[in-house]
Amino acid sequence: MKYRVFVTLKSGVLDPQGEAIRHALSALGFAGVNSVRQGKMIELDLAESDAAKAEEMARQMCEKLLANTVIESYRIEPA
Repeated sequence: MKYRVFVTLKSGVLDPQGEAIRHALSALGFAGVNSVRQGKMIELDLAESDAAKAEEMARQMCEKLLANTVIESYRIEPA
């Protein structure tokens, strides 16, 4: 089973990388960009064939390693 995991900072957590991107876009002439939030996307290819078990494995991976759940949120989607 293949999954995509999207990890982003929770609302209210400062995003210095997003702010740096917003500033760079402005410097490149892209006006009107009020804010930028950046994150990461992780692709997982799991050997598990049972969809429910595979999704639970992906969730456990997020909880234990892929996302810092104190400051980050994650979303799992089939790929």
